[in-house]
Amino acid sequence: SESIKTTPVAREMMEKEGFSVDDIIKGLKKIRASDVNKVMQLSPAPGLSAPREASREEERKKVSQLRKKISERLVAVKNETAMLTTFNEADMSAIMAIRKKHQERFVETHGIKLGFMSFFTKAVCEALRLFPSVNSYLDGDEVVSPAYCDIAIAVQTDKGLMVPVIRNAETLGLAEIEIKISDLAGRARKARLGIEEMSGGTFTISNGGIYGSMLSTPILNPPQSGILGMHNIIERPVAIKGKVEIRPM
Repeated sequence: SESIKTTPVAREMMEKEGFSVDDIIKGLKKIRASDVNKVMQLSPAPGLSAPREASREEERKKVSQLRKKISERLVAVKNETAMLTTFNEADMSAIMAIRKKHQERFVETHGIKLGFMSFFTKAVCEALRLFPSVNSYLDGDEVVSPAYCDIAIAVQTDKGLMVPVIRNAETLGLAEIEIKISDLAGRARKARLGIEEMSGGTFTISNGGIYGSMLSTPILNPPQSGILGMHNIIERPVAIKGKVEIRPM
């Protein structure tokens, strides 16, 4: 500030340490070297982390019944199932081209954007039709194989992960799936889902890509036998017919 005088020594020290006059104690008519030294002891130069005071405090919050039940189920799944994770990659070029070509007309027609989850859901339904054992579960000495696909979609909320179910997803088109996902996810984030809307799924899809994760090993949602974990779509070089191309993988 032009209204505050600074001694040459103080000015040189500020320039060396990266301070401005505003960083120095305000309200003085004159800044001395001793004043700058005081500020340097209280606050680091710009770009450096501020000093932290050591704390031994603890915060305790009561675990909600929902979180407690979920944690009990997750531990039980780890102990009672023999889980196997396999990783595959997919070239998303075709899906991206379809979305780019039809997005505007899709929104005009259905009032909702064409996302990736509807494609993932349709792909899962087709795969479960071809391999019904993945859409099955054990009930005592019997293997139960539903003829329908009730796809559970993992949704992150303030209260933790919720998994609402899209009933008979195999009968729905892309627009219907997008509308269902939007409705269920919106109500999940507002804690307006009933127990019946989060139970009875035959297969789960979890999209960790929204958090930037490259790979993960999602936990089964019992009594389901399978869960699909989608991940980050990254452009990288791949070999296509003997040539290196950049593809969204």
